[in-house]
Amino acid sequence: MDTGRRPGAAQLAFDELGTPLRDITFVVFDLETTGTKPGPDGITEIGAVKIRAGEVVGEFATFVNPGMPIPPQIVELTGITGAMVYDAPRIERVLPAFLEFISGAVLVAHNAAFDTGFMRAACEGHGYHWPKTAVVCTVRLARRVISRDETPSYRLSALAALFGARTTPNHRALADARATVDVLHALLERVGNLGVHTLEELLDYLPGVTAAQRRKRSLAEHLPSRPGVYLFRGPSDEVLYVGTSSDLRRRVRQYFTGSESRGRIREMVALAERVDAVECAHALEAAVRELRLIAAHRPMYNRRSKNPRHAWWVALTEEAFPRLSVVRMPRDGMLGPFRTQTDARSAADTLAGASGLRTCTQRISATAPSGTPCVLAELGRCGAPCAGLQTAEAYRPGVLAVSGLIAGTDGRPLRAAADQLARLSAAEHYEQAAQHRDQLAGLIRAVGRAHRQSALAGIPELIAAGPDGNGGWELAVIRHGRLASAGVARRGVPPMPVVEMLVASAETVLPGPGPLFGAIPEEIGILLRWLTRPGVRLVRTTQPWAEPAAVAGGWQEWLDLAASATALERVAG
Repeated sequence: MDTGRRPGAAQLAFDELGTPLRDITFVVFDLETTGTKPGPDGITEIGAVKIRAGEVVGEFATFVNPGMPIPPQIVELTGITGAMVYDAPRIERVLPAFLEFISGAVLVAHNAAFDTGFMRAACEGHGYHWPKTAVVCTVRLARRVISRDETPSYRLSALAALFGARTTPNHRALADARATVDVLHALLERVGNLGVHTLEELLDYLPGVTAAQRRKRSLAEHLPSRPGVYLFRGPSDEVLYVGTSSDLRRRVRQYFTGSESRGRIREMVALAERVDAVECAHALEAAVRELRLIAAHRPMYNRRSKNPRHAWWVALTEEAFPRLSVVRMPRDGMLGPFRTQTDARSAADTLAGASGLRTCTQRISATAPSGTPCVLAELGRCGAPCAGLQTAEAYRPGVLAVSGLIAGTDGRPLRAAADQLARLSAAEHYEQAAQHRDQLAGLIRAVGRAHRQSALAGIPELIAAGPDGNGGWELAVIRHGRLASAGVARRGVPPMPVVEMLVASAETVLPGPGPLFGAIPEEIGILLRWLTRPGVRLVRTTQPWAEPAAVAGGWQEWLDLAASATALERVAG
């Protein structure tokens, strides 16, 4: 009888129907930081070791400029000084390479909550997506495996000595990561003797999993090991939660293990009756479909992206002496999008102050004689210079400057705001100057983001290809800021016929109103992050993809200095 087994292939036992540990790629990592509270900055060094089947397959190590002074006690502990990280890249420039290094791997760290907390905060603070992956904490695992009779402490140094690690931990990131690798292998050997041979069994072995969670693992059995989007459904077939993963089956199984510690998600799992999946060509398509499905179903257990079109915009009013107004509905000639009304109002006030536009809401007649005060000034409710005190001709240059800034042709308002900052500093009004600096930084980032998004949204069709990591290509057809089609050309498959097939079957996208041609800002953001990844190439585009260079493009160095100053003040305060 033909069993279908390949010659020399090992038959899987029932306890290996999960993902065998020998097939798992682990990334063991460690951070050095300026303190204990996670935030967008504060990391001074990253060290990581990638292992598979007991062998080291790669290492990652870099200093990071934390954007703030390193406290003396931290210098004494780690030996990392300000001089050592002075020329190091900032965390926002390190994150893309690190996220690429850990892609598809299970993360391991000693006291993992600390390290993953810092990395998650850094990603959130700089616009990157922290991956939804399994995390193994060697402290938690050691507490389950090793008794107090064997070791007086579960610190890394004690465990490294107990297991005879080849590297002695010394509070430096790469050395500590290497030591953690040896500790992990020793711990896995011990749990293997207890019958733990798969990733799912390992995560179950960690504290915290309930019997109810384990019983629901069967909900994931029908899912493919493919990238895509998963939807947890409740008793009435309602969508409870939407998520995405590069391996649907593995990710969903993790919800039924000890690696899932979030109270709300455990509550969601308890309610779930079924898990549906939408297979995708690659991670980009999965991220876009996740966003669209969350917006369509608005699941009660998802916290983000439920209202992707509910953004705020800054617009010039249509009157004789226009002012800047914050509105919900976008149209051409607006600045945005902004996530909150407060951010939009701050940008509008900063821009008005730099361009001389009025900020009051009083309507002023175009025929009012020059020098006639407005009603508010007559009533003594406003003592500031107002458009009612000048002619329409004198007021017009400010309006044109703001319009040019929004269009990407005039950077004078930003330079005028920087000059105001310099005057405040020279007059030693430091608190006011710091507030103005942060407002100007927010305005510059908003202008740059608006130009990047509108530039992509304005292209009728753009086709791009990114390496899939296995010698093939991930392909995307983007039309007016929307993902219209996605596919892959595996290694050895000519990509251009696949491109033509994707173009022929792509969604028809008609441009809508507003600066983003009707596209969702968050979807454009996902597409931009993918397009600017290392190795992504443009296949073809119906018109050049270009962003204004003369407005926000030249302010990156200033933004870095402003961020450093803000971080220093946060530490000092």
